[in-house]
Amino acid sequence: MQERGVEVDYSTINRWVLKYSPELDKRVRLHLKPTNDSWRVDETYIKIKDMWKYLYRAVDSQGNTLDFMLSAKRDSKAAARFFRKVLKAQHTVAPRVINVDKNAAYPMAMEALKDDETIAQETKLRQVKYLNNRVEQDHRNIKRITRPMMGFKSFNSARRTLRAIEAMNMIRKGQVKGIEKGSSVSQAKFIESTFGIAA
Repeated sequence: MQERGVEVDYSTINRWVLKYSPELDKRVRLHLKPTNDSWRVDETYIKIKDMWKYLYRAVDSQGNTLDFMLSAKRDSKAAARFFRKVLKAQHTVAPRVINVDKNAAYPMAMEALKDDETIAQETKLRQVKYLNNRVEQDHRNIKRITRPMMGFKSFNSARRTLRAIEAMNMIRKGQVKGIEKGSSVSQAKFIESTFGIAA
């Protein structure tokens, strides 16, 4: 904005983020490339009103983002809800294997999903910590952006802001059709065509 000679207060930027992030997330999802059937699932901590909440995240074996979900709790119901969300995404395929850490909530969630036939009985759940290095490394991109914010004021503003951060992360990774990883020119053109504006 400074390059264009426009002075904008940080609170204006925040309002833009809260207003446009759900729309950005929705539009990006229409153009995502298919992911593979090897999932890495983990949760990281996000501070909201001086309390830690949980951001569930999943990537495939190539590091492509499958989905994410902010949750107040870290239990089997939250894990099952997250798995259902990932399975409904248009760009994901049914998992052959899901790699998780030693959190006891994951086996209980998998059992519930297999019982109601949401997920195939053949799907393997592997609780081997080192196999989750890829998703744990991927958390760093989110933490790098959220850490300077020093926490969110409300759950809803956190949820909306994280949608924009994750959507931009998917664009940067080259998950969007027609965008090469690290190509800022094609990223700008995608935003321009998606919203019909000059980026």
